[in-house]
Amino acid sequence: MLFLHYPKCTTCQKAAKWLADQGAAFEARDIKSDNPTLAELTEWHRRWYQTSGLPLKRFFNTSGLQYRALGLKDKLADMSEEEQLALLATDGMLVKRPLLVTETAVLPGFKEEAWREALQVRG
Repeated sequence: MLFLHYPKCTTCQKAAKWLADQGAAFEARDIKSDNPTLAELTEWHRRWYQTSGLPLKRFFNTSGLQYRALGLKDKLADMSEEEQLALLATDGMLVKRPLLVTETAVLPGFKEEAWREALQVRG
């Protein structure tokens, strides 16, 4: 399991603690210093979309400073998925975090219930 996070992010810290409390083994990767590649993002989005049907916009950190500085709220709708993925690959701080990638699931953002279901952990 790959856990992409920003160490200073309190939600990421909470998610990491939750994973540890579940006894989950995972590889932690700093999303800022080791940004996801275009190939990774493309594959993760493809897998995530197949299971969720949700738009690529959900992969963006819409509350982040970079997102706001670039005015992406008004620009994303006019961008193709390829352009959006290429943009995400330029800066890990644009990517919704934490991002959990398992063999069967890709989960942007920490929603305990979704993570519990994906990891088949009982409540």
